[in-house]
Amino acid sequence: MSQMTQRTDTRSHRPAAPRRPADDWPVDWVLIGAIAALMSVGLLMVASSSVAISEKYFGYPTHFLGRQALAMTLGLIAAWVVVHMPLSLWRQQRGKLFLLGLLLLVLVLIFGREVNGAKRWLPLVFMNFQVSEFMKLAVVVFMAGYLARHGQAVREQYEAVFRLMLPFGAMAILLLMEPDFGSTFVIAVIITGMLLIAGAPWRYFVITVVPIAALLVFMIITSPYRMARVSNFLDPWADPFGQGYQLTQALIALGRGEWLGVGMGESVQKLLYLPDAHTDFLFAIFAEEYGFVGVVALIGLYALILWRCFRIGHQANRVFETEATQTHFGGLVAYGVGIWVALQAMINIGVNVGLFPTKGLTLPLMSYGGSSVLMIMMALALVLRVDMETRQARRRFPQTADSDSTNHLSDKHNGGANE
Repeated sequence: MSQMTQRTDTRSHRPAAPRRPADDWPVDWVLIGAIAALMSVGLLMVASSSVAISEKYFGYPTHFLGRQALAMTLGLIAAWVVVHMPLSLWRQQRGKLFLLGLLLLVLVLIFGREVNGAKRWLPLVFMNFQVSEFMKLAVVVFMAGYLARHGQAVREQYEAVFRLMLPFGAMAILLLMEPDFGSTFVIAVIITGMLLIAGAPWRYFVITVVPIAALLVFMIITSPYRMARVSNFLDPWADPFGQGYQLTQALIALGRGEWLGVGMGESVQKLLYLPDAHTDFLFAIFAEEYGFVGVVALIGLYALILWRCFRIGHQANRVFETEATQTHFGGLVAYGVGIWVALQAMINIGVNVGLFPTKGLTLPLMSYGGSSVLMIMMALALVLRVDMETRQARRRFPQTADSDSTNHLSDKHNGGANE
């Protein structure tokens, strides 16, 4: 028997699990590969789906492709910076990050650019920045820090959860004033998911989600325009050239794809038949060109990213179980980002196939949209940073890397988490 299999955990006296080759990698290459694949396919699909609209409004077919490539380049630079920032810095600055998000939400209501009756974008020199995308990252970091510090109280006391209602209530009101229903819902689910992962009772789902859901329902019922969108989503063929036009054209694209698709670049619906073909409804064009087989492969990529994020979160919490430690904070960040990416992908795909009303949420790393690409790349880079610090800890403390209880590891390894 090898020395590795003979090693036992000094605390639990159980044999340590054998190390796998992937444990010796410096970073999670599976996650990086999935991200790279999505970015490549996304850039290809933006190039394909935006040809007609680029030609119509800008006189040449590569306008949106160039801007998306620029956003991805900026995202890669930002991701490199994030990967080299210690988690301790994110935890220490989480409150300022959240306050900056609230300030930006106020500024977008005052100075924001209005598109189709919604003020969601701050005009910058090189792009229109959608503040709600930044807010998603700020919420994940803020919640991870709060739960790492008050995890025990969250599991045992209502007050620990009620304290979150003031900052997140203000955030929800500002988002709904834009209005941005989709982002509000996504953030509410992220908050709830992180609470449950941290061990909060299921009844907190009622406390966090139901009030926001009730407010959304009230705003829909009191607005004839929003009510019409919901009713037409239930039966788009009742008004195929009016309120149901987008969905009916998306369903036509899905139907044309059949099993193997019509071929790369051969979509007909992108030729100005389907509005927002390069943004909200890019998935329908993808399904038309690559068919059912391509759709299954794309969903598989998102499932792979979700699995790797949750695996990284699990490993981080397993190596550093003490709730005050830095990597526990990192584990919660990984879970939150995984929920964010998977949920947003699910909603966007659901809108395209007629399961949900139109929400204005992009397909992560696929749809055209500089703000979404930039912030999701930064969020996934933060997950990679969590993975890197966890692997460093596993190599530094090999006798405890695979044990079930490692409370003796301190904050020193990651620069501390003192507050």
